[in-house]
Amino acid sequence: MAVLVYLENWDGAFKKQSKELVTYAYDCAQALNTELIGVSIGDASEDGLNELGNYGLSKVLTVKGDAFGQFKSKTYAEALHVAATHAGADVVILGNTYNGKSMGPRVAARLDASIVTGAISLPNTDGGFKVRKTVFSNKGFADVEMTNDKKVITLNVNSYRLTENAGSVSLDDISGSVTAPDGDATVTNVEKQTGKISLTEAELVVSAGRGLKGPENWGMIEELADLLGAATACSKPVSDVGWRPHSEHVGQTGITVSPNLYIAVGISGAIQHLAGVSSSKVICVINKDPEAPFFNAADYGIVGDAFEVVPKLVEAVKSLN
Repeated sequence: MAVLVYLENWDGAFKKQSKELVTYAYDCAQALNTELIGVSIGDASEDGLNELGNYGLSKVLTVKGDAFGQFKSKTYAEALHVAATHAGADVVILGNTYNGKSMGPRVAARLDASIVTGAISLPNTDGGFKVRKTVFSNKGFADVEMTNDKKVITLNVNSYRLTENAGSVSLDDISGSVTAPDGDATVTNVEKQTGKISLTEAELVVSAGRGLKGPENWGMIEELADLLGAATACSKPVSDVGWRPHSEHVGQTGITVSPNLYIAVGISGAIQHLAGVSSSKVICVINKDPEAPFFNAADYGIVGDAFEVVPKLVEAVKSLN
């Protein structure tokens, strides 16, 4: 028996969510009194893998080669399946990212495993194996009992603490055991944004909606975000009309975020938007309409004109720097 954690990398580097995932997997392995093993697919930085050892990882299975140069769900799922079999893993843990959501069900089907997506806490092993997850667009929680011998869990980003458990990592290349399946998707082009904080990883997010009246007014939102070290986001109507890129759209049909602080400016708070931000630790709403639904979900609210409130916030933040 072992716990296997998938170490997702971005251009060979590992982000904060990988450290969070290793911490979670390490604590899970400790609770089950078993070994933690990582699996890295593609050309990941060995320095990055060694750094993950600071969070409890001691052994990593690596899968490399031309077939694994870019993410392809079917191919990566097969590599993870082979790694789980090689490690004798009964529990496989992935991040609830786009890639993790794509791979998780495939791996569960190959292993004949139970699967819980969007987990937010360690499994409860008192008299069984129950995992808590978010449901109904993050408006509630469910404790799901996993009864299969093998289990697959995807962990929500920013849902678990980081704890250092110093150690060193040994690498074991199992590439020769993995055969890329036929009929997978072919990646023809990849477009990447640079110089911006990833919304899915951001601890602070400043978001705005139609209350800003036009794209020409977004400068104050970007200035506030820059001062706070935050990512910028927007509501669906804003991205639909082209004021902001779709990559910034948060909500039920966009990106789901879980920052420590979510500042919403000029957003009414429709249920579809709340579905994507309700797992934020603290929500602050700025809106001139005191009846805006968003105030019902807010921890802090400011009733006022965004064009008056935000510049004052900017000046207040500048005075603290």
